[in-house]
Amino acid sequence: MPKVTFVTEKVEIEVPTGSNLRDEARKAAVELHPWIFKYPGLNCMGHGMCATCRVLVKEGKDNVSKPGLIEKASLGVLHVFESLGMEDEMRLACQCTVTGDIKVETKPEMNISGDIFWQKPYPNK
Repeated sequence: MPKVTFVTEKVEIEVPTGSNLRDEARKAAVELHPWIFKYPGLNCMGHGMCATCRVLVKEGKDNVSKPGLIEKASLGVLHVFESLGMEDEMRLACQCTVTGDIKVETKPEMNISGDIFWQKPYPNK
């Protein structure tokens, strides 16, 4: 069974292969949603639209399902600033199925004041 490590919470759980990351985090009492969005009805409840369950897959990117159309639209269009600079690592837990060992960071902060956001597209020569 794959192991999921929640880096921020220092929690490691074993999950069945093919299980949904959001569902397994909830079973383990790992809170994915920030602020008031943790209450039912104030998030999309796993439909991929609110992007409040976003996580950074720090290790094992190949051990989660590929992003689907809903996830790409949500992170790439509707919530582009939340994933800016972290596009390769950012995923919605509600849209991920786990197929192998992964390490994730929950509730990542936006990077709008960091180096990645303000990075010039071409370095000075």
